[in-house]
Amino acid sequence: MQFGIFTVGDVTTDPTTGQTPTEHERIKAMLTIAQKAEEVGLDVFAQGEHHNPPFVPSSPTTMLGYIAAKTDRIILSTSTTLITTNDPVKIAEDFAMLQHVADGRVDVMMGRGNTGPVYPWFGKDIRQGIELALENYNLVHRLWREDFVDWEGQFRTPLQGFQSTPRPLDGVPPFVWHGSIRSPEIAEQAAFYGDGFFANNIFWPKEHYMRLIQLYRQRFEHYGHGTADQAIVGLGGQVFMRKNSQDAVREFRPYFDNAPVYGHGPSLEEFTEQTPLTVGSPQEVIDRTLTFRDYFGDYQRQLFLMDHAGLPLKTVLEQLDILGEEVVPVLRKEFDALRPANVPDGPTHEALVAARDAAELAEDLADASAAVPESAEVQR
Repeated sequence: MQFGIFTVGDVTTDPTTGQTPTEHERIKAMLTIAQKAEEVGLDVFAQGEHHNPPFVPSSPTTMLGYIAAKTDRIILSTSTTLITTNDPVKIAEDFAMLQHVADGRVDVMMGRGNTGPVYPWFGKDIRQGIELALENYNLVHRLWREDFVDWEGQFRTPLQGFQSTPRPLDGVPPFVWHGSIRSPEIAEQAAFYGDGFFANNIFWPKEHYMRLIQLYRQRFEHYGHGTADQAIVGLGGQVFMRKNSQDAVREFRPYFDNAPVYGHGPSLEEFTEQTPLTVGSPQEVIDRTLTFRDYFGDYQRQLFLMDHAGLPLKTVLEQLDILGEEVVPVLRKEFDALRPANVPDGPTHEALVAARDAAELAEDLADASAAVPESAEVQR
């Protein structure tokens, strides 16, 4: 089981002080948070992609490349790469390059994003969002696996004998998650390719995500990638912790009430009851997170949003200390004890390379075995 954090990179006024960080301050804070995540023993740091205020992470691979140079172990991912508005050729090349820079500690989450105006800014039509996601990813998938690609589609210029560069590290592309909060077509896409499916699991009740994940698992098995319980699932979530739950609620309430995404709507109590948002003690976070397995089955990756809504850097770093020291060790032990032996671990580059090599060896052995009777017949 992999545990980590993701950030959406919002620049939000701290409602308790009235202070708003500059873009520079927010970017530097995110870099500090990523390094702190490795320090406290987390497995993954994931970075969103946005092209509009109040968000700053318009170039995730630039930030992740810097973080790769400052860390040694943590997996670097995106929490959204806009498969709809980015050129698929550039996605294939950028993340292959990042693979090499980070010695394989890279995966990517494809998504359509939640900002409608971004489509015309990049010459696309939001009404074609699903079609863009399907066609663009098909091209990315081929570019990573075929040395030379001939391709023609609806949304970009054709390719003839094109080779993306650099080639994926060790000949193995980055692991891909398909992120969605609402679209069964994306769950189907993830299942078709045998990729991972990431349900953000923040804004809506669990029943909605249960349906999406169940569909993904069923179709994963349908396409022959393994049994339904072997499908690769990731979940999002958000927590805020203090030693006493009353202190956590009191401290977090003004940030929740003024958050750019869910502020000025349901109360904190209503939202925590209806969604996975957990505000309380470390034990309450442990207990709540462990229930996710009951709803969604065994899964491979749990990411928490920790730096949203104007929380000051000092507070976020304190939250990471609690997460790394008091929460994740317990969750890791409990989830690992419950996971059946046939359910895979979270994806890593090393595991993907080993699986590729094992599959090639099995194929070679099968070919050799099939050739034995023919050789024996010749000798006779």
